[in-house]
Amino acid sequence: MKGFNALILSFLLTSGPVDQVEAWTQLSAQERADILTLYHGQGISIMVSAFGSTDTPTTDGVDPVASAEAVAAFVKEFDLDGVDVDYEDAVALSNGQAVQWLIAFTKTLRAALPTDSLISHAPQGPNFGPTVAQGGYLAVDAAVGHLIDWYNVQFYNQGVEEYVDCPGLLTQSSSNNPHTSVFEIAANGVELNKLVIGKPASMADANNGFMSTDLLAQCVAEAKSMDWAAGAMLFQFSSNLVVWIEAVRGDAFPIGPTMPI
Repeated sequence: MKGFNALILSFLLTSGPVDQVEAWTQLSAQERADILTLYHGQGISIMVSAFGSTDTPTTDGVDPVASAEAVAAFVKEFDLDGVDVDYEDAVALSNGQAVQWLIAFTKTLRAALPTDSLISHAPQGPNFGPTVAQGGYLAVDAAVGHLIDWYNVQFYNQGVEEYVDCPGLLTQSSSNNPHTSVFEIAANGVELNKLVIGKPASMADANNGFMSTDLLAQCVAEAKSMDWAAGAMLFQFSSNLVVWIEAVRGDAFPIGPTMPI
């Protein structure tokens, strides 16, 4: 995984661990320690992804404080380096209930985790839009952005023509999702170098939003020329991930210096 600095295991649902997170819990403490030593030696943190597209905690009436405390307890019990909050409760985002839920969750999570733990969020690009109910992720960032290390922004699965060229991804998103490109989000108050560009590893990993590594590398280089250095996120783990990250970083961010996944 040379070229990345975080590996995010999926998923810790409100009902408990599944998939790769469940597999992590089935390892012995020594096995986990050995893996962490190996990854930490390469500058890579291992985090857990909370929620995901199938989990709707706000709509389901889950208490944000209790949920955050449970996630923090899980991180500490299973020796993880932090949490990626992959919140995709579409109903709550559309009716505005998501904002206060996410604020309370993030405040509690940061307070309950060890001080050196990482917290990222993985919002879909449109949820940074200025017309999202109750301010959407712009309001979340205004309230608790100082508690969030970075955003793995999902610039995919938002429509076949969304975020698929450098202008639409970086400087002027389409009229379907206005003001949600990287630099437009930053212009609305989010710290530019917390905005990690999330893209699928292949066309099979998302319904739409895929970009070739050549084109994405062009966008990354263009963004760097405008003082962006947040990094790129690959969804999902792939056998060609090293080839992908080397190509995407290109000459703009040659392998060596750390860069968010």
